[in-house]
Amino acid sequence: MTDPAVRGAAVSGAAGGPTTFVVLAGQRAGVVNPLAARAGVSHKCLVPICGKALVWWVVEALLDADAEAEIRLVLEEDGIAQVSAQLPRLGASAARVRFVPGATSLLDSVLAATADLAGPVIVTTADNVLLTPEAVAQVHGALAHGEAVFALARREAVLAAHPDGQRNFYRFRDGEYANCNIYGLAGPHALRAAEAFRGGGQFMKSRKRMVDAFGLLNIALLALGLLDLKSAARRLSRRFGVTITPTVFRDGALAIDVDNERTFAVCEELLARRIRAT
Repeated sequence: MTDPAVRGAAVSGAAGGPTTFVVLAGQRAGVVNPLAARAGVSHKCLVPICGKALVWWVVEALLDADAEAEIRLVLEEDGIAQVSAQLPRLGASAARVRFVPGATSLLDSVLAATADLAGPVIVTTADNVLLTPEAVAQVHGALAHGEAVFALARREAVLAAHPDGQRNFYRFRDGEYANCNIYGLAGPHALRAAEAFRGGGQFMKSRKRMVDAFGLLNIALLALGLLDLKSAARRLSRRFGVTITPTVFRDGALAIDVDNERTFAVCEELLARRIRAT
């Protein structure tokens, strides 16, 4: 975690209203994650990396980003007891963590976690271990300009962070970008933008899922190189009925999460480098 002197300052002065962080930590029913199996744990979010489970790297970055915000961990019932058993590692901050039983889809899990909320929400995943308080602050600040925010990093920045870290990029007229798995929602009305995830995430792995979520015409225009990032965001805003704003991280490492053995090794290397630098 960051120095206590700066802890909690990252989102100060950003979009108004109390912020809630949602961390998606569940896994598909009946599916044994290979990384969890290798580590001898039940859930991927509990896989250890550089001395602690994946989920705690994410939670601690969020704790450092806001000194008061509640963190809601979403995972299935059989994982809640195992993750909550490790809560004491957070000390007094453990009181800010609440568990929410996950649903069968990403969207329904987000809806379950935010049903009682009126303020802004920032959603990320438990394998987003390179997340930083500064990145959280950037997403939060971008909510001043849009009702829904998604974060990307340019291909050049991602490859500069690590040449093996990311292999999937969205090609726009103004460059190629990778998704950074963190999203901001200004309030309940902005959840319309989350409808894109009703069929699941990882759009690069399913053309049908991408078309269903974003529309055939939008995908065709993107494939033909006719949309830059801002014009694509405007078209998506019209499709979902909310103002969708992209924010671009300068740190390409933020587009790398723990997805498989290759990216686990990359994240381990980058985290170790961060630790040595502190």
